[in-house]
Amino acid sequence: FPGPLIFLSGVGVQGCHGAPCFNSFLQFELKATGTAHFFNFLLNTTDYRILLKDEDHDRMYVGSKDYVLSLDLHDINREPLIIHWAASPQRIEECVLSGKDGNGECGNFVRLIQPWNRTHLYVCGTGAYNPMCTYVNRGRRAQDYIFYLEPERLESGKGKCPYDPKLDTASALINEELYAGVYIDFMGTDAAIFRTLGKQTAMRTDQYNSRWLNDPSFIHAELIPDSAERNDDKLYFFFRERSAEAAQSPAVYARIGRICLNDDGGHCCLVNKWSTFLKARLVCSVPGEDGIETHFDELQDVFVQQTQDVRNPVIYAVFTSSGSVFRGSAVCVYSMADIRMVFNGPFAHKEGPNYQWMPFSGKMPYPRPGTCPGGTFTPSMKSTKDYPDEVINFMRSHPLMYQAVYPLQRRPLVVRTGAPYRLTTVAVDQVDAADGRYEVLFLGTDRGTVQKVIVLPKDDQEMEELMLEEVEVFKVGMTHSPVLLTPQQLYVASAVGVTHLSLHRCQAYGAACADCCLARDPYCAWDGQACSRYTASSKRWGPRTPRVLSWGFGGRCNTTLGVMDGTAPWSLEGTGTWGGEASLKILDQELSSSRRSRRQDVRHGNPIRQCRGFNSNGECAEPDPWALLTVPRSCSQGPPREGLSHDPGG
Repeated sequence: FPGPLIFLSGVGVQGCHGAPCFNSFLQFELKATGTAHFFNFLLNTTDYRILLKDEDHDRMYVGSKDYVLSLDLHDINREPLIIHWAASPQRIEECVLSGKDGNGECGNFVRLIQPWNRTHLYVCGTGAYNPMCTYVNRGRRAQDYIFYLEPERLESGKGKCPYDPKLDTASALINEELYAGVYIDFMGTDAAIFRTLGKQTAMRTDQYNSRWLNDPSFIHAELIPDSAERNDDKLYFFFRERSAEAAQSPAVYARIGRICLNDDGGHCCLVNKWSTFLKARLVCSVPGEDGIETHFDELQDVFVQQTQDVRNPVIYAVFTSSGSVFRGSAVCVYSMADIRMVFNGPFAHKEGPNYQWMPFSGKMPYPRPGTCPGGTFTPSMKSTKDYPDEVINFMRSHPLMYQAVYPLQRRPLVVRTGAPYRLTTVAVDQVDAADGRYEVLFLGTDRGTVQKVIVLPKDDQEMEELMLEEVEVFKVGMTHSPVLLTPQQLYVASAVGVTHLSLHRCQAYGAACADCCLARDPYCAWDGQACSRYTASSKRWGPRTPRVLSWGFGGRCNTTLGVMDGTAPWSLEGTGTWGGEASLKILDQELSSSRRSRRQDVRHGNPIRQCRGFNSNGECAEPDPWALLTVPRSCSQGPPREGLSHDPGG
């Protein structure tokens, strides 16, 4: 067991000078709340990674050293299905003789689990520095409880899974074809984006060409369609690498790259190599008062938040600083519109080794390099092998875009500087509260905690971060596996195990209306008796649209919000902006009633307005219009250090 699960809750917020705001703190063992469950089957294994969620079977699939696990999404300890898949003793001996560590490297570290069809998974492991893949039968229905390896279908994992378990891979299995960003050699020097399996030609990036890939670390792969035309579909890879264009090389830059799914390579040049591969820099930086930007360049994790438009998801990314002097982390948010604009912009060009990088200004070959064959702009060209040689030659020497992709509002959504930890993972949930719709960020750290954060508009120019809680889940950090959301559950993995957490612990905020209101947790509201889960009316908010991406700046609001909680009438007076001041009016007859069932104010956390009519123990009382509720506030201390408890009384 990883040790006691500690819960730290922040209540109330004011300006905190760049640090996440807390007010008072609660500390206790999270396990006692019944809102967290640790996978408690004692296996001789390590390095757990959540690799696949299967909502059709209500299972999630976890890889670790020598094991493949199938866990129930609703209760990870209810009848887990476990496959022991170790490398052969002979292979382990050969691995040790080659100089590798017998425990930390010479095992079969499962790194890839992808859905093959309705009944089978495709799984790959490092195989004690000899990668191997095979198929796992999971049955057609969850209640079949079928889960076994098919050893007769064992095949080489080269180009699918790394040799070294310390090297990460990013993969996607699409139409029975596996796309993977991976190192393919024993020494870990040849990195490539591969396509294997399936009926199309096996493909890879240009070998030992540092303009294409330069010592990359692959983070994530995501299929994002460009249009209704399937031939335009592109697979995006997120990675970091040593930069060739940095003024002070070597420097590490975050990248987003893309390829067309129907790329067949060139006819004479780039044979069996991608002829549509492009990449651009992802920038996440804080502008300084002197005009110099502080950059976070080490991409750590990516979460793709789907919207109603499958072509325009929202991209959340965690970054850390790369220098040893400045230590910090940040979360930046990107739109696909900005990403596509960069890929449709100028290419980076350099005349020679002593020249500066410039935007390419020569004659652009047709079709434009990076265009998919048979798509919207090239309906007559059915294959990249039909592309003229000048297009293929241009692609080989110009894979980099000149412009970089900047985040929304050109600044991070969350920043951590000077903290004794770094952010490593991110997952995002969308929550409807009484006063609006909020994106709740769950941020994993390298000290084993998960932070629950929302970001609110402070004024027309700035956002204000509010940390709702920090939960210590493990004694070691979450440096690899992503946090994975399902309805009302958050799954977290580390080297020592897997835990699932509830997204909310409303009862922990206290037994008074004011405490519940000051928590400002969009999951929670005062119901007249206790702080409990808030469920929004389905009629109040329409479907989410990409306009939410304004993050509270400049989005016009001129509509009546109607019934806010199903019982109490509210209305929004006049026209304003999400980032400005809008007058929220509670109708007079509602103020005089002490029977309103749900009280919540995420935006302002105002207990005087919300809790009038309730005394401290939750019972109804006659409202006193002149009564003042005094709440102790202390935000200058910043987040608590591990093991410290702050007195709620201030």
